Parts: sequence; structure tokens; C-alpha cells
Amino acid sequence: MTDRRVRFDFEITFSNGGGLQGQGFRLDIEGEDITDDALAAYVIRDMKLLMVADVRILNKQVIQEQHKRANRRDEEPGHPILPTGYVDLSHTIEDGMVTYKGLPAPLICDHLSRERSRGVYAEGTEFQIGRIQMVGNTGTYMDVPFHRYADGFDLSALSLATVADVPAVVVRISGASGRAIEWTHFAPVDCRDRAVLINTGWDRHWRTDQYFEGHPFLTEQAAVYLRDQGARVVGIDSLNIDDTSDGCRPVHSVLLAAGIPIVEHLTALDHVPVEGFTFTAAPPKIKGMGTFPVRAFACVPA
Repeated sequence: MTDRRVRFDFEITFSNGGGLQGQGFRLDIEGEDITDDALAAYVIRDMKLLMVADVRILNKQVIQEQHKRANRRDEEPGHPILPTGYVDLSHTIEDGMVTYKGLPAPLICDHLSRERSRGVYAEGTEFQIGRIQMVGNTGTYMDVPFHRYADGFDLSALSLATVADVPAVVVRISGASGRAIEWTHFAPVDCRDRAVLINTGWDRHWRTDQYFEGHPFLTEQAAVYLRDQGARVVGIDSLNIDDTSDGCRPVHSVLLAAGIPIVEHLTALDHVPVEGFTFTAAPPKIKGMGTFPVRAFACVPA
């Protein structure tokens, strides 16, 4: 089913004086259309407005665009059923794949091939033992404080409670006109003790040259907001959670200093609901490393 949103202008007058205007406002809708009266009621209810005398809806246009809000099926019978089960949010690691320009691609090969193993084991028994050579920043990976700070905890000290079965929320930024993601995008969301996953849609460029140029990123103020709101882990489906146009990495610096793991190069966030699911991204237990690939996934209950 294709998501639809309505784009419109509005003029509101209040019975005790004053007014409010909005241009190019967008809201998720169910079905293929919405009446002006229903839209006016939605705006009043959604913005918790009191003493409204009149609402004028202008320049209304229904467009096909991914929903940005939490599912409202409890309020609106007939809402399409959410997907249930596990949703893989990780990219596949392949031999020769470039995750980040300037870093070596992984080398994946046999340490012991099946053919050679026949001379090691009993007749009719064979095994393959694989070998991989790669940097930690490969595929979908997690950063922990040791990646940025010499005295920060490494992968071996990462608590599973921080990254396993974490209540999660998706903040949808796809369709934004700018690259920088400000703290205001997270203000409508309850971030405390949750995995905050940022769906920019940039994963559509994976394995293309476009992926490395002009990616969306968080601002330092956004990182401070997420830290202060108590986010447990932060993930993004983009090349980097920071702007890479210079050597500064304020988002990494802020979040990792607070012990908040970062997951980069996520994918398929458009296949999970905005909330009502858990997120898991557990790396191997390795001493002396601050970054390593993860199998990130969402669990959406029935």
C-alpha cells in the first residue's frame, strides 16, 4: 500500500483573539483523500489548540510520500497491519566492497578450501574454513567510545543491555531539503532509554559513487539533545553521522563521550514502523577495538 500525505496551507483564528498560519504543512493521511473539515479537526487535535473559532484549509494537495509518524491503528480502525517478525537492517559484507572511501575493502577468501580439506579429514568429510581481512569500519558497524577516546570502553566492555532488544523509535528525515539534521527533528519524539534510528533514505545510494558525496548528517546540537534526552543508542542509514567535509567529528565526540554507541550504514529503516519494535545490534566481544560490523535488526511484534 502506497503511503499518502496531504500538503496544505492553513489559517486559524481564535475566538479570544489572534491567529495562526502555516504554509506547505504536511500530514500523514489514511486512504486517498481527506476532507477539509477532517483535516481541520486533525490540525486542532494534533497541535492541541484551544479556543479555535475557524480553520481555513487552502491549496490542499494529496501526495505520495512515506509516512513520518507513529502508527495510529489504535485510533483508526482499518489501518493496514504493520509487518511482524524480524527486519534485517544490515548491509551484506562482500569481498572487495567499499564502505568508506580511503579505507580498504574486505578480502574474503578460503583459509582451507573444501577441496584441500579432503586430505585432512576422513573420506567423505569436508569443511570450508573462511578467512576475512578487513578494517572495523566495514558494512553496517557500531562505534563505541574507544573508537574516539583512548580511555573509553572497547567492544569487549560493551554491555549487551545497551544494544540488545532495545525499545526503538525511527525518526524519518527522508525528503528533507537540507543535509544537516537539527535537534528540532527529535523534539516530538520520546528518546529516553531508546534506540533512536534516523531514516534519511540515503541507503538507496549504497554501492554507488553518490553514497560518498553529500550525505545527510546530524549537527552537534542534535547530538547534545539526544545525549541530554537519554538516548541509549543512535543509528543512521547514511555514510556518516557527522559531516565529513572537515576533520571535526562533533557528533561522534558528544555521543561517544557519553557512552552512547553509534551505528552507521543502516538500511531498510523504511520497512519498520516508527515505534513499537525493538532494535538489536551486537558486535563481537573484541578487546582493543572500538568499531566492528554488526548484524542490526528490528523485531516487530505481532
